[in-house]
Amino acid sequence: MKEKRKYYFSVEGETEKLYLKRLQSIINNTLESQYNVDLYSKIEKDPCSYVKQLSIINKTKVTHIIDKESEIPSHKEEFKKNLDRMKEAEKLKKIEYQLAYSNFTFELWIILHRSDCFNSLNDRKEYLSHINKVYNKNFQSLKDYKKEENLKKILDELNIDDVINAVKRAKSITEKNSQEKKEKKEEYRGYIFYNENPSLSIHEIIEQILKDCKLI
Repeated sequence: MKEKRKYYFSVEGETEKLYLKRLQSIINNTLESQYNVDLYSKIEKDPCSYVKQLSIINKTKVTHIIDKESEIPSHKEEFKKNLDRMKEAEKLKKIEYQLAYSNFTFELWIILHRSDCFNSLNDRKEYLSHINKVYNKNFQSLKDYKKEENLKKILDELNIDDVINAVKRAKSITEKNSQEKKEKKEEYRGYIFYNENPSLSIHEIIEQILKDCKLI
């Protein structure tokens, strides 16, 4: 029996939760993995509420997966409010909260499993055509794509190589942003992010999990 390692996530919705469940299955069914993983996730937009429900004793890292939706004032305010709550949650228990964002949306990360996505988009709805193209689907809306039975079909197609490639593509986006958008990088409460899409940091925790399991 392989030793099991547990990772904690608070997520915004069912899409992220289903993805982590599938990722757990992929890793645990990969013979080369040195460990099995338990990717414990709970749909909870408020980091403080999430932490209050955790029964932990030792210092624990928690990852908050959220969208950085757009540059309109209400979205920017909501994003920073999330970062404030992450810092407040760290004071409640022995928690280190890690930011895993996608700009505009988590669909960027899903696309990166099969394709590069360097182009800046004007609306989150524009991700639909990319999803249909790279997964050879014909969803009529993001709502249609996010139906559990439809999303699971996409997730079931993914394998460990897709996950590794997604990490590589995300790192390429980050490197490109670092070179071209230095002045547009922002830091708030110790968290660093870009205000323009495409940008993301979710690959950082996924890469760490893969490294822990000796898969990269």
